[in-house]
Amino acid sequence: MRATPERIQLKTREQIGLMREAGLVVARALGEMRAAVAPGVTTADLDEIARGVLRDAGAKPSFLGYHGYPAVICSSRNDKVVHGIPTAAEILADGDIISIDFGAIVDGWHGDAAITALVGDVAPDVVALSQACEASMWDGLAAARVNGRLTDISHAVETSVRKSGKYGIVTGYGGHGIGSEMHMAPHILNHGRPGKGPRLLPGMALAIEPMITLGRRNTEELDDGWTVSTVDGSWAAHWEHTVALLDDGPWVLTAEDGGRAELAQRGITVSAAA
Repeated sequence: MRATPERIQLKTREQIGLMREAGLVVARALGEMRAAVAPGVTTADLDEIARGVLRDAGAKPSFLGYHGYPAVICSSRNDKVVHGIPTAAEILADGDIISIDFGAIVDGWHGDAAITALVGDVAPDVVALSQACEASMWDGLAAARVNGRLTDISHAVETSVRKSGKYGIVTGYGGHGIGSEMHMAPHILNHGRPGKGPRLLPGMALAIEPMITLGRRNTEELDDGWTVSTVDGSWAAHWEHTVALLDDGPWVLTAEDGGRAELAQRGITVSAAA
């Protein structure tokens, strides 16, 4: 492991392999939580599912205790964008959406991903919002190529969102480097011109995570010191995957298939390690 001049951590193949183990724990937990999402389920119920997956895997939570954060997942419902705290009092209702963000640690190495799950019968414009956000994440992942530039990812995310519709792209929050810590350099904007920023090198691992809204992009932090909500009350979607850059292609560490299916649709071949 070493750092680039921009202090972006570069990992060995072995270290990326450990991140893959963490990523599979994340994928399993998110899959189980998605399957459990239904009217009447509480966000605390979802947090308990994630705790169970961690126990079964012998992994540790990335979020619990992070700067005092009190839970294993972030659960952000409807107009909440990110960092919502799960509670027994928050009950999912038919028509809701919920962003579930989760991270796991295996032997000191992190995986981090997020999904937006639909609760029951969801309005078509809200479904389209989530689909647009997910597509922009995959388009951003497809732009994470060795010898490219960091803002190629940012530009790909923004271009994808703009193509999908008139959505607000949340600013002030974005993707990040990941590895021996959950949040590391570089910060990855979800908007901007291509061809700028650090060159992308083999051994980098990045969490790509667009957040978009049905209304304006403006957000505010609530009194709990964590939950971020839209100012105008519009609903928001949030998707995230962790990707490692290898000499022979990307490896989406938090996708069960390594990102093979989605990236193939975008003309990208994943690493042979996937």
